[in-house]
Amino acid sequence: MKNTFLHEMQLRGYLNQCTDIARLNEISSKKSISAYIGFDCTASSLHVGSLVQIMILKLMQKYGHRPIVLLGGGTTLIGDPSGKDTTRKILNSKEIKNNIKSIKKIFDKILDSSNKNTRPIFVDNSKWLTKLNLIDFLRNIGRHFTINKMLTFDSVKLRLDREQSLSYMEFNYMILQAYDFYKLFQTQKCILQIGGSDQWGNIINGVELIRRTIKKESFGLTSPLITLASGAKMGKTEKGAIWLDEKLLSTYDYWQFWRNTDDRDVKRFLNFFTEIEHEEINRICEKEKNINNLKILLANEATKVLYGGEAAKKAEKTARETFSGSGIGKDLPEIKVKLSEINKGINLLDLISKNKILSSKGEVRRAIANKGLKLNNVLVIDDKKIIKNSDFEKDILKISFGKKKHYLVKVI
Repeated sequence: MKNTFLHEMQLRGYLNQCTDIARLNEISSKKSISAYIGFDCTASSLHVGSLVQIMILKLMQKYGHRPIVLLGGGTTLIGDPSGKDTTRKILNSKEIKNNIKSIKKIFDKILDSSNKNTRPIFVDNSKWLTKLNLIDFLRNIGRHFTINKMLTFDSVKLRLDREQSLSYMEFNYMILQAYDFYKLFQTQKCILQIGGSDQWGNIINGVELIRRTIKKESFGLTSPLITLASGAKMGKTEKGAIWLDEKLLSTYDYWQFWRNTDDRDVKRFLNFFTEIEHEEINRICEKEKNINNLKILLANEATKVLYGGEAAKKAEKTARETFSGSGIGKDLPEIKVKLSEINKGINLLDLISKNKILSSKGEVRRAIANKGLKLNNVLVIDDKKIIKNSDFEKDILKISFGKKKHYLVKVI
């Protein structure tokens, strides 16, 4: 299996399960294939929890295969119950369309569209799901699914075992996902569906539906759900989601997320989230004994994938200036304050809590009491401090909490 798409998936740790890996490798070694991953559009951005899936699509392109990105305009109207304890918030069609438009920009940044043979195809399943006739769908598709089997899938079983409600709408999600695969097999010659390990049951349904209705072979493949060495779920921190959109999370904060990776996760994440060759990662990690240098490498390379090399270098420079104490770090997240407010004087607690830097004034007071708050690298000792013009350097004020959380206040 050497020098194939599946071989590199295994080396990087992307591969969890496959319906028939030997047969899939045989086919994909001889010709270009199309494979799809579905993304529900429940927010205006994806977060890093989806990044492994996107990196797999990028890896497909490297080996001459075509990725299909399914943006679930139809299935998002229902909501995937997989891994959820409660029913997802129901969005309307306009909200979903706006989310699709925004999410597509993320793929445009990461995937390569320059090669016509591997250029990604974008599809929205609302184009076919919203046009289905219920009676025809039940007769032609629904008859291939048994309630007995559907009840055994984790997305259903876990909710029922916990005596948590599962709507009829959510119960049918797995059938619609199977139908997506069936539809893409017919219209795009797509023979492979890829998803997270929590999607295994839904993916198997699609493979079975194609086998029963079209009498053709298709394949399913899952990647492991990524957890941190601490046991926490990948994608969110105590500060919130790590979004893949700089409108929701600055490039600097994105870089910092990777820079702050747990020592135990660094090598794994270099394989998951960068384009450095697997053998090169092994060589670098063997040679480089300073874990902080490896973390900077991870931060630069992971940021490069999403925002480009220049943005990564800029974020690193800002970090060096910020943490050395020698500079302001001009690309830090910004808070804009009107000159009229500064002329009057603004209470530090109000400034921080109003802009949601910390959740409450009490939290700001605790930070000051614990000597954890600085203005332009000078420790704050007075929780009644009023911010004035004299606190700014060239219309800029840096607020720092500890060593890793920094903001710029700019006068407008």
